Amino acid sequence: MYFTSVDSPLGPLLLTAGQDGALTSLSVPGQKGGRTVQEDWRRDPGPFRAAREQLAAYFAGDLEEFRLELRAEGTPFRRRVWAALDAVPYGATTTYGEIAARVGASRAAVRAVGGAIGANPLLIVRPCHRVIGADGSLTGYAGGLERKVRLLTLEGAMADAVEAAVEEAVERVVEGGVGGSPVGAL
Repeated sequence: MYFTSVDSPLGPLLLTAGQDGALTSLSVPGQKGGRTVQEDWRRDPGPFRAAREQLAAYFAGDLEEFRLELRAEGTPFRRRVWAALDAVPYGATTTYGEIAARVGASRAAVRAVGGAIGANPLLIVRPCHRVIGADGSLTGYAGGLERKVRLLTLEGAMADAVEAAVEEAVERVVEGGVGGSPVGAL
């Protein structure tokens, strides 16, 4: 296994790659379930040249889609969820329920979808930060909510997420009323 560290606005990023050079993980410090350097790993920045360049362009606002060879180990279900994440475009957000629908999972499987998203070993390049709660809330992110906010802000998606949350709150008030009274009856 090869590894390198890349500086970023989110802090140092730990990248790993297999013998063939395919990116196998991208972790941030303090990440829940993130990788840590092992004794038998070899530090070599060579296999990561394209990743380094694309990450720099992304953080500069000049790249919206990564074109890297990725190889993440996971169950068939997790791989389907990760493929659905790969389809979420730059600057957009989606919900856990929408990802569940895309992979053919029932609404009851939203927790399993959340688990697969949380197990994504390729932060940033596989955009799990673009997944928000059905109510527009910025739900968990293995790299930390502060980093999620920074990534969504970089992509211009924070305004959309806030707008969606406000629309949802207004809809709840109109449908359910305020203090038990329908709004129209006030």
